[in-house]
Amino acid sequence: MAEVEVVEALLFGDHEAKIAAAEAVIHLTNKQRHKLADNGAIPPIVSMLHAPPDFKSLESAIFALMSLAYGSERFSLMAASGAIRVLNESLLENNTTQAKLDIVVTLHNLSTCHQLIPTIVSSSTVSSLIQLINESEKSSKLVEKSMGLLDHIVSSSEIGLKESAIGIRALVEAVEDGSKTCKEYAVGILLLICESSRERYRGMILREGAIPGLLQLSIDGTHRAKRSAKSLLRLLRDCKKVCRSEMSKNVVLEEVMGEIDRDALVIPQKTAR
Repeated sequence: MAEVEVVEALLFGDHEAKIAAAEAVIHLTNKQRHKLADNGAIPPIVSMLHAPPDFKSLESAIFALMSLAYGSERFSLMAASGAIRVLNESLLENNTTQAKLDIVVTLHNLSTCHQLIPTIVSSSTVSSLIQLINESEKSSKLVEKSMGLLDHIVSSSEIGLKESAIGIRALVEAVEDGSKTCKEYAVGILLLICESSRERYRGMILREGAIPGLLQLSIDGTHRAKRSAKSLLRLLRDCKKVCRSEMSKNVVLEEVMGEIDRDALVIPQKTAR
C-alpha cells in the first residue's frame, strides 16, 4: 500500500480499510513513516483508539503509532493519545483470556521504550496487573506474562515498585503456585519490594506466609529464582520466631535455612537496609 493510499484509507476508509492501513504503516520505511506523520496520518490513527471496543483495531493503531514515533521526537504523542490508558481499561473488561494476553504482550512491547515507562506507570498499569494476577489462575500463561511485565516495570520505575507492594499477597501466592518462570518473576519483585524498605515490608511478607514457598524455591527454582529466594530469606531472617515456627513444619526446609544462615555469616549483609 502506497503512502497516499494509506493516508486516504485512514481518513476516509471503512473499519477494515483503516485496520489494513494501520497495519501497512508498520512495514513502511522510516522515511515513508515520517512523511505519513507530516501529512496528517496521526490524528485518524489516534481516533481508532477511541472507537467502539475492537482489539484488532486497537492493536493495529498502537503499533502504527509506535512505528511513526520510533526514532523521533514523536514519542510524546503516545502519552497524549491515551493508548496506554485504553489498553489498561480493556485489560480489566470482560474480554477473553486470549484478548487479555494480547493486551499484556502489547503493553510489554510498549514498555521496551524507556520513554514510555512513566506513562505506563501513571496509567495505573501496575494496579491493573495486580488485579489481573490476583483474579487469575497462578499457573496460567496469562499470569506468567503479566508477572513478566510487572517485573520489567518495577525494575525500571521506583514509583511502579512502590505501587506493586499492594500485591504482596498475590506475589506470595504466585511463588507457591505459579509456573517456574512466574515464580522467578514473583520472588524477584518481592525481593525488590523488601530491599526498598525492609522495615516496612518484611512483616507484611512474613504475615502472608511466604517462608515455606521461598525455602522450597531456594531448592528447586530456576537459577535466578534460587538466588532471589535466598537473598530475600536473608532479609527476612531477623524475625527468627516467625521463621523457626514456619520451618519446624518441614525438616528439609529447616536444613536449607540453616545453610542460608551459614552463608550469611560469610557474606556481608549488603542487601539489608
